[in-house]
Order: sequence, then C-alpha cells, then structure tokens
Amino acid sequence: MNTIIIENTLPNVFRQRTDVVSDVWNQVVRLERGHVYLIEATSGTGKSSLCSYLIGYRHDYQGRFLFDNRDIRTYSTAEWVQLRQHSLSHLFQELRLFPELTAMENVLIKNQLTGFKSRAEIDTWFDMLGIADKKDVRIGRMSFGQQQRVAMMRALVQPFDFILADEPISHLDDENGRIMGQLMMDEARRQGAGVVVTSIGKHMALNYEKTLHL
Repeated sequence: MNTIIIENTLPNVFRQRTDVVSDVWNQVVRLERGHVYLIEATSGTGKSSLCSYLIGYRHDYQGRFLFDNRDIRTYSTAEWVQLRQHSLSHLFQELRLFPELTAMENVLIKNQLTGFKSRAEIDTWFDMLGIADKKDVRIGRMSFGQQQRVAMMRALVQPFDFILADEPISHLDDENGRIMGQLMMDEARRQGAGVVVTSIGKHMALNYEKTLHL
C-alpha cells in the first residue's frame, strides 16, 4: 500500500455541526508511504474515531477512506486481516495488551504469527527501551509507560507500509520518548513505511513533514 486518501470524511456524530474547522474532516488529505505525519487534536475532535476508521474497526462516517484508491468499505474481513498483518500496523492509545501475559509473551504472541523478528532483535529492543528486567513480568504489574514500550515493540514485529501510533508516549519522559521514537523510525525507514502519529498534547519529537490539526 502506497497511499491513504481521506476524502471529505466526517464522523456521523458531527453531521449536524456547522463549526467544524479541521485540516482533516471535510478535506482531501493524502498520506504517502515513506513520509512522516503528525495529527494534532484536542479532546472531542474525533481523534479516536479517525484511528478506528483507518484500521477498519468503525464505519460510522460520511465520505471515503481510500487505500491505493480503493474504498476501504469494500474490504472483506479476510482482506482486513491481511492488511493488518502485512500493510498497516497500529499502536493503540489504550494499548490492548494481555495483562495476564508477561511483557515478552505479549510481543512474541504476535511475532509467532508473523515470524518477522528474531528473539535476539526483540531482546535488543528491550535493552534499548530500558525494560530488559521486565521481560518476564506480567503486563498487569507494569506501569502504563512501561506498557507503552511493550506495545510499541509488538507493533513493530510485522511488515507494514504504514504505522499508526496513537498517542504513543503520553506516559513517558522525554528521554524514553526519544528512544521509542528512534526505534519506530529506524524500523519504518528499514521498511520504507509511512508514519502517522496522533497527539492531544505531548508527541514524539520527530522530523514531521506535515502537521495536520484535527
């Protein structure tokens, strides 16, 4: 997948509003593979909705989302599975990790499906992110900031054309946020992928090529 086009879209809940001022809603926005984008939002402007639309979890909107000029409403369930495994990676704001599994198990459970990274590479990531001592700790016993780092690793153990990182460093200090951003960008560059980061405040300090205000 090389392009994502957001074409005159608007959440259904906003249909009756006449005060929507946005770089995204009711606009034509083109996101291209290999480029880096920041979507800044405030509470209530539809950031969570936008992320849900892009990964095919919700369809309560007007307008169109196009992947390589194909309307995403036409994708079958099987095609969405393939997209999420090979073309579109997503780091959820709420993380969606398995609290009963350890940090390493949460990463490996996905890597066992994709076979994309070696155990040595994953071990190196744990070291880089400063949580090597947490590999065998259950997610439910880790801080949210530590969990965010685990969720990032899980998002990276797959091939992708685009990665959508939804408020990825909201609970991290600047240094850990910098390291996580570096890790994500290293992998994105290796795959020639596009990067879309969302934020309602604190965001990764990356070289964004375009900032869109939701």
